[in-house]
Amino acid sequence: MDRLAKTTVDRIEKVFDVPAGYRRAHARGKSYRGYFTATGSANHLTKAPHFQSGESEALVRFSHFSPDPKWTDAMSPVKGMAVQFLLANGEVTNIVGVTSPIFFAKTPEIFSEILGVVKSFKKGKPSLKELGSLLADYPESGAMLTNIRKMQAPSSFATGQYYAVHAFYFINEEDQRQPIKYLWEPEVGVETLSPLDTVSLSTGSFEKEIEDRVAKGPVKFRLDILLGQPEDPTDDPTKEWPKEREKLTLGTLTITEATEEAENIVFDPTIMTAGIECSEDRILNFRHHAYQISHHRRTIET
Repeated sequence: MDRLAKTTVDRIEKVFDVPAGYRRAHARGKSYRGYFTATGSANHLTKAPHFQSGESEALVRFSHFSPDPKWTDAMSPVKGMAVQFLLANGEVTNIVGVTSPIFFAKTPEIFSEILGVVKSFKKGKPSLKELGSLLADYPESGAMLTNIRKMQAPSSFATGQYYAVHAFYFINEEDQRQPIKYLWEPEVGVETLSPLDTVSLSTGSFEKEIEDRVAKGPVKFRLDILLGQPEDPTDDPTKEWPKEREKLTLGTLTITEATEEAENIVFDPTIMTAGIECSEDRILNFRHHAYQISHHRRTIET
């Protein structure tokens, strides 16, 4: 797995021409401090301490998906929101979300192979002709291709709906396991940009907008989970679960002030506390190795 992760990170660097000292994905972003207030509604599903009643400190990083920080805001239609919960016992646990509900590869091998074929990106999106030729070999990637075609960026980091993409398991005190998927819902509602509005965006406009917004008052997101059923795949991030699945609200994230602290954090989605486990999703488990390699490289470059 480490060798495949190294090859994949190498290919990301080659395709995107990643500058030294930057994350190999979501290079440009803005960091904030806040707190999470749990409802306690999932006590019967998980023993995770931050999902019991009460508050936990949190660090948040909003970002653009591109590994190249020079891309304009419009060239990165997918935005990210990574959250690290600071637990009372000194542990941390993470949720990494993006404004796309699915990923474009089912396995690390397919992900790496697609990167090896895609040599150039145009206007911030993969060449649809290039990716289209891959669908015969990887039909499960078609959903993501369709998603890219119709994707619209949120009007603000604060108005995006952020999906964790992967499935996880909640574990309760009786060691019962419940498959779940995370979803962050903006308090002000989901708002997207029209293609015309997107063209006029300047580099850094999203960062400036969220900075001004937080200066006027807290930005809030509701954390929901979808409760998976036995027929819902837990090993395939290219597939969404049915929208009619039962939804449960875990709490509210309140973002209060800017901080540089989160810029050096590794928001590894596989870092979690007791009461939460990774699913069988191979892409999810692969991310641990890829994140460690990326972090090591950008650390020694600075």
